[in-house]
Amino acid sequence: MGTNVATEPDFERESKQNRPERPSIKLLAIDDDPQNLEIVSAALEQQHLKIFTAADPETGLELFSQIRPAIVLCDLMMPKLSGMDVLERIVSIDPGAEVVLMTAHYSTDSAVEAIKKGAADYVTKPIELSRLRSRVATLINEAELRFRSAQLDQELVDAYRFCGIIGRSPLMLEMFAKVRRVAPHYRSALITGATGTGKELVARALHELSPAASKQFAVCNCSAVSESLIESELFGYVRGAFTGAQQDKLGLFEYANGGTVFLDEIGEMPLGLQAKLLRVLQNREIQRIGSPAVKKVDFRVVAATHRDLRALVKDGKFREDLFYRLSAIEIGVPSLRQRREDLPLLEHYFLERFSADYNKPIHGMTRRVQALFSRHPWHGNVRELENAIAHACMMTSGVTIDIADLPEAIRASQTTEDCEVSDLASMEEVQRRHALQVLNAVRGNKVKAAEVLEISRGSLYRLLREHDPQENQD
Repeated sequence: MGTNVATEPDFERESKQNRPERPSIKLLAIDDDPQNLEIVSAALEQQHLKIFTAADPETGLELFSQIRPAIVLCDLMMPKLSGMDVLERIVSIDPGAEVVLMTAHYSTDSAVEAIKKGAADYVTKPIELSRLRSRVATLINEAELRFRSAQLDQELVDAYRFCGIIGRSPLMLEMFAKVRRVAPHYRSALITGATGTGKELVARALHELSPAASKQFAVCNCSAVSESLIESELFGYVRGAFTGAQQDKLGLFEYANGGTVFLDEIGEMPLGLQAKLLRVLQNREIQRIGSPAVKKVDFRVVAATHRDLRALVKDGKFREDLFYRLSAIEIGVPSLRQRREDLPLLEHYFLERFSADYNKPIHGMTRRVQALFSRHPWHGNVRELENAIAHACMMTSGVTIDIADLPEAIRASQTTEDCEVSDLASMEEVQRRHALQVLNAVRGNKVKAAEVLEISRGSLYRLLREHDPQENQD
């Protein structure tokens, strides 16, 4: 009789096989004291943590550039280069690295300086190993969360990619649904939205999901072609039609026969040409300049504009009949400010794209950059975000995008925000104000005030001297 062996269900086994491996986190310890390196290595040894050591700062920096660890433990007082110098160099190479400084000579000033320069923590020697293990465990968890977040972002980008458009916000999902519904049936459509929102991508989505997908997608930017040339661009001409017409030219409508014509910035089209366009849309016929022959054409037309065509119609700058002909189907593209939920997906998508284009191993952006992006107004919409990340990917020399890599216009917006909060009080100022309130409450009795504040009288005197340098001690 065979032995009964309990097995896990197939779907559980499959999910475990497909589950991404937990990443190994790299930690680099830099210290000119070999004994301390041994203590730290032994104390932190664990699965999924690869520990590297360096007994001098220059070797440590070389090793950091080679292995790019997520966590660095660095002694503050070392020959040739101090820990503060090492911190600055590491942050310049990879602002995403978490650096913990270790020192036997603690001072508040150096701790504050270290944190300002980008250190994750500042611990004193002899090192309390339980505290160090706890702090490193936190940093490891954060690194693993960033890894999982990056994986999730990629999965979401793949899941929420619609004909090359990235979005999961309610407004974008609603727009995707509308495009799907109308694409098989439309003959003309109008796409509205601010500059940089991706109107041409929506037009291409309409084309790709329509029965005309296998035919041409012809583009004319009405604002980029001069008024004297746009008619010949759209309808073509025959040889001898005007000076310089040395041979027949095919117009976009004829070229796109059976496909789609995309008229970008339709609001810039001259009124005279609007009448000719209306006739083409009504009759599905074109007539080349200089030719009496009329030719039947089959096409779909998608127009786009960042302008308010209804207002232009009221002002007599756009034909009302052409507007209603084009706007039988109208699709509005949300601005980036209206779809901020999509920022992380778009950031990940553009980082992946440009790191591949520039052949750079860029892994992500610092929290400072992500916070700045979340606050930035993005008047230029997705195009501004795309250009900002492209610029940053070109400029960075590390694996993580930081504030210094961004275009000047984006950095300037951070400076403006900093100015707006410059009147907020520092911690010292808050302490001083509270000390003064307590002192007033006890009618100037400094001994009593120090007791209430649970600080020494010397500390109270220092706070009061900052308020009034002439303040005398009791």
